[in-house]
Amino acid sequence: MHSRIRVIALATAMLASFAGVATAQEKKSLVVAEPVHGTGYLPLYVAIQKGFLAEENLDVKVLTIDSGAGHTNAVLAGQAFAFIGGPEHNAFAKIKGGELRAVVNVVDRGNVYITAKKGLAPAPGESMASFFKGKSIAVSFFGGTPNSVVHYLLGQWKLNPKTDVTLKEMANSAILAGVKAGAAQIGVTTEPILTRGIKEGIWGEPIINIPKQLGPYAYSTLNIREASIKNEPDVVARFVRGIIKGLKFTDTHHEEALAVAKKEFPTMSLDDLKATIDRSFADEMWSKDGMVSTKSWDTAEAVVLEAGILKKPVPYGDIIDMQFVKSALASAK
Repeated sequence: MHSRIRVIALATAMLASFAGVATAQEKKSLVVAEPVHGTGYLPLYVAIQKGFLAEENLDVKVLTIDSGAGHTNAVLAGQAFAFIGGPEHNAFAKIKGGELRAVVNVVDRGNVYITAKKGLAPAPGESMASFFKGKSIAVSFFGGTPNSVVHYLLGQWKLNPKTDVTLKEMANSAILAGVKAGAAQIGVTTEPILTRGIKEGIWGEPIINIPKQLGPYAYSTLNIREASIKNEPDVVARFVRGIIKGLKFTDTHHEEALAVAKKEFPTMSLDDLKATIDRSFADEMWSKDGMVSTKSWDTAEAVVLEAGILKKPVPYGDIIDMQFVKSALASAK
């Protein structure tokens, strides 16, 4: 009788364990908000298209919200699970009482290229401060990272953004048309818009290459509510594992990553798309392991502090949580 009771108890425990696993691995639908649909986020698209997130029993959709802090607000309001963007948005929220955390890195360089209208470029030996003074600059809305980078550079050059230049703030998608129409002489853009403008003869090669100029930079991380870490850590862990697989695949399978990009940007010519992706690899745009280094945050923080957008320093640990990345990397060894 005692033996039989032990068998029943063991079976009950095993069933409970299996039920727990099933619950933990329940299929989950998640929304990731992005501020623009661009090739800079290619590893995220790779993770979705190649099934790395599906392998984690996650159905992930991307929602494009082309406005300053709309992607951040979508997460704060619970309309999206995560947003892809600079962790400085977590710092902005922190100061206002919101709790967001970067849980995995995607873009580890400042994905910003500054161009000048075709035929307009700094003269040999001319300083950037002299070149920019008095010109109109087409840039994304205030609060977006490209806008912050412009304010940072103007601060470095001792130029007043209100009196020394004219900032024409607009949607990312409108910058090419703004420069083409003559509304601005300088464009602050990203790929694939950069390559498109070069091919169309609207502007030349970048006069400032931010990935090379600023180095490691936590430019676009995947950020979630701290409550998600506390309430559904298994979902967060699965999400991070899937993204890391996408990062590694992008780094080691360039042609297949290009094929994913072609599906995401079907109207872009293959030659232009390849030039765009090749530039990103050459500029070491993407993280290879998902880690956000302290140096990367130091750079990102310096940009928004100098720009005056972040009012006070925010410690790394208050807005960045790498526990899931570390766990994923350790288990993959």
